[in-house]
Amino acid sequence: MSEDLQSRLKHLVSAIHDPHTGQPLGDAVRALAVVDGKVAADIVLSYPAAGWADRLARVVHDTLEADEDVEAVKVDVGFQVMEHAVQEGLTPVQGVRNVLAVSSGKGGVGKSTVAANLALALQAEGARVGILDADIYGPSQPRMLGLEGGPRTTDGQKIIPMAAHGLQAMSIGVLVKQDQAMIWRGPMAIQALQQMFEHSLWEDLDYLIVDLPPGTGDIQLSLSQKIPVAGAIAVTTPQEVAVDDVRRAALMFSKVRIPVLGVLENMSTHICSNCGFEEAVFGSGGGERIAAELGLPMLGQVPLNAGLGRSTDQGAPIVVSEPDHPTSQRFREIARRTAALLSVQARNTAVRMPSIKIVE
Repeated sequence: MSEDLQSRLKHLVSAIHDPHTGQPLGDAVRALAVVDGKVAADIVLSYPAAGWADRLARVVHDTLEADEDVEAVKVDVGFQVMEHAVQEGLTPVQGVRNVLAVSSGKGGVGKSTVAANLALALQAEGARVGILDADIYGPSQPRMLGLEGGPRTTDGQKIIPMAAHGLQAMSIGVLVKQDQAMIWRGPMAIQALQQMFEHSLWEDLDYLIVDLPPGTGDIQLSLSQKIPVAGAIAVTTPQEVAVDDVRRAALMFSKVRIPVLGVLENMSTHICSNCGFEEAVFGSGGGERIAAELGLPMLGQVPLNAGLGRSTDQGAPIVVSEPDHPTSQRFREIARRTAALLSVQARNTAVRMPSIKIVE
């Protein structure tokens, strides 16, 4: 009877729908034990979900408690981020489980603002996160994250990423003078970025957010071929001109076999800071249309409000400066959705060789 009850209850919990992956919990139900009508369930998600764990625990609790043979229920919800597959011929860099590229087909859609807040939102959900500013010609992250000074090095070989609100951060903007124009040709820019990526001493990151430069030219394509990326996010606005460029960006990622996890629509509406009136000043439905056309999930929509832009200008993005703000909560929902969709992608099954040091 006890084994039959345990099997039945585990089946019930495993069938609970996960709104972030769009799939049943399934193997996330690591263990379920029944002793004299008392049930203990252990749920281990494959993506960070601190903002949802309590709600999920309640859903599991209520599902189990509804069974007439159950007297008491205890539910634990945790997470473990796994390493996912990257482009063929590339291997993940030491210290980074997954690289997520934030891309836009054109400039002016708020991609860097999205990248900074997405990184902080993933961190708020419980992950260890870093951010790499890949825009060599126009680095934005030093100002957005309030980075000051320059990074330290270890024995002259490795760069120690700078700390920014708990993130590990690196940008060409902290290696050169603030007003210095980068007049490098494409190959030099690509080499500089690759060196920043590979020579930085990233420490036990679940996710490294790469804020790619806008566009789909030779530089972006080359970077996508040289940096091992587990998944990409396409940022757009509702305007058709931005949507057209997302289509090109998605095609670029398809050519280099990087899965696009979904579309994020920024500046979806404008919210008046005085009266709260919400208006679709850039049109509406562009993100949803391109997502449907490309067969991609819609990760979420972020409204345009004064606090969002002001916070990044001040070096403290809204997710960290106003964590309870509706826009901050929206970013956390998008972060959970993004990480969850990555979690159902193919895992990296390559065996890492250990580092061996010979000490006399």
